[in-house]
Amino acid sequence: MARYLVTGGAGYVGSHTVLALLERGDEVVVLDDLRQGHRAAVPEEAELVEIDLADRDRVRAVLQAGRFDGIFHFAALSLVAESMREPLRYMAENVGNTLWLAEAAVRAGCRRLVLSSTAALFGVPERIPIDEESRLGPVSPYGESKLMAERGLEWAVRLHGLRFASLRYFNAAGADPGGRLGEDHDPETHLIPNAINAALGLGPPLVIFGTDYDTPDGTAIRDYVHVTDLADAHLRVMGRLGMEASCRYNVGSGMGHSVREIVAAVERVSGAPVPLVEGPRRPGDPPVLVASNARLRRDTGWRPHHGELDRIVGTAFAWRRAHPTGFPRIRAAPERARRVPVPLGV
Repeated sequence: MARYLVTGGAGYVGSHTVLALLERGDEVVVLDDLRQGHRAAVPEEAELVEIDLADRDRVRAVLQAGRFDGIFHFAALSLVAESMREPLRYMAENVGNTLWLAEAAVRAGCRRLVLSSTAALFGVPERIPIDEESRLGPVSPYGESKLMAERGLEWAVRLHGLRFASLRYFNAAGADPGGRLGEDHDPETHLIPNAINAALGLGPPLVIFGTDYDTPDGTAIRDYVHVTDLADAHLRVMGRLGMEASCRYNVGSGMGHSVREIVAAVERVSGAPVPLVEGPRRPGDPPVLVASNARLRRDTGWRPHHGELDRIVGTAFAWRRAHPTGFPRIRAAPERARRVPVPLGV
C-alpha cells in the first residue's frame, strides 16, 4: 500500500483519480482550497486538507509530515478564455505554485510527481493525430503556463533528482460508472455537460461555435477520453516513474467526434432534443484535435475501457440526471477536513 498526495483532488479529474487510488488500496491525502473543487467529491476514505497552494509554509508542513510516495498535481487554473483576460494570474498560479510544490516535495524526500497537463500545449497542430513529438506552440496563457511548468519541473529532474511525468490530455468527459462522482463546474464550459444540461432543461440552448469548418459536417472535431480511463492513466504513469526520470504522454481515445455527433449522442442517450444556437467560430479553435495514444499504450499497457461515445455520454447523463444541481455546496468544514498546524520556525 502506498500513500499519495493529490492536489486538486476535490475537482473533476482529481476526484476520479482519488477514487481509483482508494479502490486500489492506497492511502490518499487530498490538498484542495475548494475554490473550484467540491468537498462532497472527496470520498470519505480520503483525508481532506483545505489549503491554498500559495500558502507555502502550510504546504511544506503537509509534505514534511506526510511521508508520501508520490504526488498527483491537478490543482490549477484551467479556463482558456479567462487566461486571455488574466494572463499574469495564470502564470503566477500555474507556474509558481507547481514549482514551489516540487521544491517542497524534494525537500521532504518525495521525488515522484505526475502533472495534469493539457493538449493546449500544441496550439494549432501541424498534423493529426497529435503525438508527443508534435511541435509545441500554445496559443493561450493557459497553455503557455502548463508548458512553463513542465520546463521548470525538468530542471528539478536534472538538478534535484525529481522524477516527473506530464499527462497532456485532451477532452476529459463522462462520469464514474458507479454514479459516485461526476462533472460539476461553475461556469461550465465543456461541450458534453452543456449539451446534457440543454437537453434536461437545466441550462440555456447549446451554442455551436462554428459550422463552417473543413470537416464532414462543418463542426469542430475533438478527442474525448472518459474520466475513469484518464484516472487509470495517471496511476499507470506514476508506476513508470520507478523506471524513468521523466516522461510525457498524450492521453486521448485516439478517435475524433464532431460537435454535431456529440449532440446526436446526447439526444440518443437522453431521448430528448438538444436546443441549439449556431454561433461564429471562436478565435484560435482548430478544426480537428485528436490524440495519438500509442506511446501510452506501449509503455504502460493502458487501454480506454469506456471509450465508446455513447458510453461516455451515458455516464455523464446518468450522473447529471441524478444530481441536477451538482454536488452540494458545503462550505462548513466537517470533522474529516483538517487544518495542518505549521511548526514554529517554519
